Amino acid sequence: MKILVLGGGGREHALAWKLRQSPQVERVFSLPGSDGIATQATCLAGDATDAATVLAAAQALAVDLTVVGPEAPLAAGVSDALRAAGRAVFGPSRAAAQLETSKIFAKEFLERHHIPTARFAAVDDVAAGRRALATFGSPVVLKADGLAAGKGVVIATDRRQAEQTLEAMLAGALVGEAGRRVVIEECLRGPELSLLAIADGERWRLLPPARDHKRLQDGDRGPNTGGMGAFSCDALLPPALQSQIERSVVAPTLAGMAAEGRPFQGVLYCGLMLTPQGARVLEFNVRFGDPETQAILPRWGGDLAATLLAASTSGLPAPAPAAAADFGAAACVVAASAGYPGPYAAGEPIAGLEPGALDPEVLVFHAGTRRRDGAWQTAGGRVLGVAARAAALGDALARCYSAFDTIHFRGMQVRRDIGKETSPQ
Repeated sequence: MKILVLGGGGREHALAWKLRQSPQVERVFSLPGSDGIATQATCLAGDATDAATVLAAAQALAVDLTVVGPEAPLAAGVSDALRAAGRAVFGPSRAAAQLETSKIFAKEFLERHHIPTARFAAVDDVAAGRRALATFGSPVVLKADGLAAGKGVVIATDRRQAEQTLEAMLAGALVGEAGRRVVIEECLRGPELSLLAIADGERWRLLPPARDHKRLQDGDRGPNTGGMGAFSCDALLPPALQSQIERSVVAPTLAGMAAEGRPFQGVLYCGLMLTPQGARVLEFNVRFGDPETQAILPRWGGDLAATLLAASTSGLPAPAPAAAADFGAAACVVAASAGYPGPYAAGEPIAGLEPGALDPEVLVFHAGTRRRDGAWQTAGGRVLGVAARAAALGDALARCYSAFDTIHFRGMQVRRDIGKETSPQ
């Protein structure tokens, strides 16, 4: 097999790394890729959101499967163009991708199909928003309707902050056009869980569970980010909880999407809150999570290439076997630039990535780096994802954090409490 991975971040680096391990895979390409991904794949110039560019590359290289990493190509209809041309692609259609590209669509879908979620109101003007806010207590959650690179969610601690956030979103001052419509949502309490299901439109196969850390600083303080780290272990998902989630969330979501004429083929990322009343859907994503993927794939024992090809063509086996985990736990800790998630400087030299500098059990996935004059430099907000796997979570985390005795760049931000809480309840 020859596989084309769309995207150029840490998630795509992890996908390319895992796909290369399949005995069926001869070669992996990435568009546009990155200097870091170039260690695992042949990188191609081009815009991954441009359907014509992607289709031309898939045809010229005669790839057997295109795997879409980020959400932007899905929102742009790249998967639709590939399918229309008879090319195998792993990623939902633009219509199905609305589960992520429109928070309002997703919430109304959940309501239509009686899938448990938080109470909400959808608004597109300040007056309606203020009236809706009056029906919610504090804290309250405000979500931009459109794609906002993981930064379109604000948890307002009081009414004044909620109204200011609402006005800023609707005015386009907070996340641009993505915030022209807003979801106001009750703030649920409990630990979060990320559960990813590889789906062929009808059947699914769960990947190992994960939990990510969105806030910038230890103790879940500071602004929301795209993710400062994640971990995966079986303690996050006892069998009874897995059964409940499959029954109340995964199965009705896939059935509902098919019934509405937009069958879901790709990764259904279920972002869940584990409340005392059971699991509730916080959000859906329609692609592999970042940095969850960097924690999930290192411990998963399955053949990713074969699984994604089956989901995209012949269909998954029925019934799909449970996800296999070769390792008991894995973790990924993100190193971010100074200033992130706000403005940040690029071009800082990165120490500690020289061959042999790190424990061979440590995996480094490049999220925002570049190679200049034989040395690595920062080139993004999230720079590196340092991952490790082990029989026990504590050992995996120790390996991750020991790497930061060696890895360093000026202004580096690293959370030191990733994986501290593992209880599902």
